[in-house]
Amino acid sequence: MSTPVGDPLSRERSHLAASRSALRAMREDVEALDISDVTANWVNAEVLAHQIDERIKALADLSDTPLFFGRLDYLRAPGASQAEGAEGERFYIGRRHVHDADGDPMVIDWRAPVSQPFYRASKKDPMDIALRRRFGYTGGDLTAYEDEHLSDPAEAARTSKLLQQEIERPRVGPMRDIVATIQPEQDEIVRSGLAGSVCVQGGPGTGKTAVGLHRVAYLLYAHRERLARTGTLVIGPNRSFLHYIEQVLPALGELTVRQATVEDLVSHVETKGADDATSAVVKGDARMAEVLRRALYSHVTMPTEPVVVVRGSRRWRVPAYELQDSVRELLDRDIRYGAAREALPQRIAHAVLVQMERSGEAPDDRVQDAVARNSAVKAAVKAVWPAVDPAKLVLRLLADADFLAAHADGILDEDEQKAILWAKPARSVKSAKWSAADAVLIDEATDLIQRTHSLGHVVLDEAQDLSPMQYRAVGRRCTTGSATVLGDLAQGTTPWATRSWQEALTHLGKGDAVIEELTAGFRVPTDVITYASRLLPHIAPGLTPVVSIRENPGRFEVREVSGTADVVTACRESLRHEGSTGLIAADARVPELARALTESGIPYLGPGEETTQDTRLTLVPASLAKGLEYDYVVLDEPRAVVDGEPDERTGLRRLYVALTRAVSGLTVTHAAPLPPQLTA
Repeated sequence: MSTPVGDPLSRERSHLAASRSALRAMREDVEALDISDVTANWVNAEVLAHQIDERIKALADLSDTPLFFGRLDYLRAPGASQAEGAEGERFYIGRRHVHDADGDPMVIDWRAPVSQPFYRASKKDPMDIALRRRFGYTGGDLTAYEDEHLSDPAEAARTSKLLQQEIERPRVGPMRDIVATIQPEQDEIVRSGLAGSVCVQGGPGTGKTAVGLHRVAYLLYAHRERLARTGTLVIGPNRSFLHYIEQVLPALGELTVRQATVEDLVSHVETKGADDATSAVVKGDARMAEVLRRALYSHVTMPTEPVVVVRGSRRWRVPAYELQDSVRELLDRDIRYGAAREALPQRIAHAVLVQMERSGEAPDDRVQDAVARNSAVKAAVKAVWPAVDPAKLVLRLLADADFLAAHADGILDEDEQKAILWAKPARSVKSAKWSAADAVLIDEATDLIQRTHSLGHVVLDEAQDLSPMQYRAVGRRCTTGSATVLGDLAQGTTPWATRSWQEALTHLGKGDAVIEELTAGFRVPTDVITYASRLLPHIAPGLTPVVSIRENPGRFEVREVSGTADVVTACRESLRHEGSTGLIAADARVPELARALTESGIPYLGPGEETTQDTRLTLVPASLAKGLEYDYVVLDEPRAVVDGEPDERTGLRRLYVALTRAVSGLTVTHAAPLPPQLTA
């Protein structure tokens, strides 16, 4: 690949311009495709047109996003041995592949094997890399570069300034990719195989969410055809979080990954009600799966009468004991309730065909199907193995004390049964005030009747807040695929929060998943994470504290105030700095702070709304802060955050989450005394 003469920065800028031109040509080639004579019918034409449209979108050149961010100069051709003496090659590493008119690569996709040394090579293990070059950008303009001569023993190892600047760069708008700053321990997780499931325990700022999203992008690159058939899914805790992360995968050229919450997955009924903590904990307990299974199969009864099938002038009689044998065999096979119900008429029809053959007839498959549809067979199946509506099944369990007691016997004690029984039983599925936990029970019952479709890979973020039954609901979506589970045990803020990852993975159906721990903090400044870590012994004893690797310690202040006017002043001070500001407060204090901001003329957004240069302040209820991040955070009244939860442990975990949302600076404002755990 030829390069123009001039200083290094000019040559790299020329390569950037040429690469952008090549990408534009690639996109124009796709736009110019004529498919009018290619497809046989309009359906194929629609599918192909959609694929072309998606390809055009994937080839978009984002003007403010670097097309490449690094360069690798190999000592010799990748894969060649030293004895072969192959001439070294140069590769530019970027977000997507770009080639010139001759098909020669201008930019290599970061996911390609040849790009891996950009993330893993070191002075200790150069991986045949002579030079690693990082590029600095302002907007979309290449403005700097930095070289590491990995194979030169005379050059000492050093920290990359450009890498540090990229990690600490102010953030405005939604979450961005970290493709230029992936660290070796993160890269190992990102590039782990599709067949195995991975659980990532990571404290605030360790990049676990970014690792999970980049893992999806990598798997789609490495297993494109398979995952195109089976599908991928990213599950987040709420809509605000999904909105915050939704641009990461499209920026990497991946446009087809579905994003959802657990509530979206189990939306069989409209949820209009809410459970108290006691009821929600019982409904979320994995034991409820067995209660549901018992209740469902209680509908199956052993036949006591024969089935008589009339065909023409002949009558064929299947005795009750033979019917009973068929029912027992289906129960012993442990297949889905609905599948067994569909198989029973075929079993009965087969018994009739055996009698026909013994009498000298020669029936075929069409006769068996006709017998299976016979009214007498249908009536017998309806009586023995009736159809069951999953929502009606759950409705009866929650409304009928005797029905619940019969099937929860030995599983739930009397107090637990009382906790989940509705005080005012609903008359119908539509009139019921279903809660989120009820919807998960309906999803479990639905799967007992008919198998849930499995995807190729599922990423589950903020997993520490899921109940065992919610884990089961997610696990059903990847029974034949794999999962990436992301979370932090110290940030669990639900009454049923995960106690151990091994237990959670067992409920998910991925008990053999590899558990990885990320402890290097890239987002939260040293002074901030050190202050927040005072809470760890009280909320997650034994968990390894995050160690910030940022050179900038960040701005940190604990400020005693006299009222909301002082909180507004703290927000004004934060807004003087570049980047976004989040004002995080106990949910009950949000209306008062909203009025104070409005009266002061400071515009603000709600969680999930995209910040702009004109509106950089977001007012965030503490209950929605998880997973979000801001350059500067003003945390209002820590004591109120703790007191806003049903118990102190949960409140301290909520406070830990709120304290660790800052990327560059944190100001803690308080009029009430601070929680003693912060002052110790």
